[in-house]
Amino acid sequence: MKKSYEINMCSGPLFSQILLFAFPLMCSGVLQLLFNAADIIVVGRYAGSDAMAAVGATTSLIGLLVNFFIGISTGVNILVARFCGGEEFDEAQQTVQTSVLIALAGGLLLMLIGIGASRPLLQLMDTPADVLDAAVLYMRLYFLGMPATMVFNFGAAILRAIGDTRRPLYFLMCSGVINVCCNLFFVIVLKLGVAGVALATAIAQTISASLILFSLTHMDGVCHVDLKKLHFSRDKFFRLMQIGLPAGLQSVIFNISNVLVQSSVNTFGSKVIAGNTASANIEGFIYTSMNSLYQTNLSFTSQNLGARQYRRIDRILICCAASVLVVGFVLGNGAYQLGHQLVGLYSSDTEVIAYGVLRLGIIAAPYCLCGLMEVISGSVRGLGYSVLPMFVSLAGACFFRIFWIFTVFRWQHSLFVLYMSYPISWVLTITAHFISYFVVRHKVFRRGMPAKTEKAGQSV
Repeated sequence: MKKSYEINMCSGPLFSQILLFAFPLMCSGVLQLLFNAADIIVVGRYAGSDAMAAVGATTSLIGLLVNFFIGISTGVNILVARFCGGEEFDEAQQTVQTSVLIALAGGLLLMLIGIGASRPLLQLMDTPADVLDAAVLYMRLYFLGMPATMVFNFGAAILRAIGDTRRPLYFLMCSGVINVCCNLFFVIVLKLGVAGVALATAIAQTISASLILFSLTHMDGVCHVDLKKLHFSRDKFFRLMQIGLPAGLQSVIFNISNVLVQSSVNTFGSKVIAGNTASANIEGFIYTSMNSLYQTNLSFTSQNLGARQYRRIDRILICCAASVLVVGFVLGNGAYQLGHQLVGLYSSDTEVIAYGVLRLGIIAAPYCLCGLMEVISGSVRGLGYSVLPMFVSLAGACFFRIFWIFTVFRWQHSLFVLYMSYPISWVLTITAHFISYFVVRHKVFRRGMPAKTEKAGQSV
């Protein structure tokens, strides 16, 4: 029997279920981004553009380190959803217990790396000397909250697998309000600058993680967690790695390309860095709204694969693809049209605003293409093929951007040329993902059973 906060993904009206699942997930992603947006807005307004640039200089590097483990949490979502769809509840419970232990260990490892390696990594990115010390301080304090960040993301992946996207939203609403209040108090009253916003974020992350742990330990059923009896399953660990590791590696390599882009932006000076930071932060809200439909597609496809509802999987892709195109087009073009006002929230400097609007026009306006790329890869990954979409995404988007930076951008050194690498790479990758989906779909549907193994190292 389904609880009130769970969604039956394997039967019933599909489009309304997708919206019911995706909307809280979309709001949750937006609230998570408000953590970073509050940091940037507060330091930009009350500590100056140099402090804003210091926070912005860490964004791609933080993403590089963190997104590997968040990619692994994709494996948690897929595997738990598949077991629940196939009513293999004991297998799902073992996966849940193992996932919590991975989150705790991964969070501690990231905290140590972030604190110890922040300065050499930021120097490697050519971070300007006038913002380097502040960026190092922000990053070290930010990573104090990394164990909590991992616990929240893995816990939310577990709840998504059973159709619960509402409780993570409620938890983020609570921690988000606390984050904003702490930001204002630490920066305006205590004059702590970048240290204040980093501490506020770490505190908020700890609160959201505590709430999701409380939820998991007090719920009944397959996703119940007993912290005193956590059990590590080698079998489930390796299955999670088979699914999640390619997604994690994809995130890492993608962020390496983003680090190269950030390094290229850094060569234009602190004003451009500040404008780029503001625009990228605005785009983040659009991306996370579209990514909620990727996560929705992933969960629905995985559960229906486990339940052997194969024909429903095509309809899931159509609904999610249509939805992400509408969301991306409306939000992306809306952000560009309101660019001066939106970037103006982050900085009153007219030069910073102009650079931010330039990026919005090239990247945000066609951003729906990025959303479509993600949704199609979600269908392939949800069908049990995790390595294939990784290679497609890396070749079509990541490696192409790196090639672009070292050839076209080097030949024509301008922000316009640098930013154009994004929409071109999306078109190339969408085409390849579509071909991949139809190949994988034919294999899975023809067998009439879930894909258990793949050739050439591909995973379940």
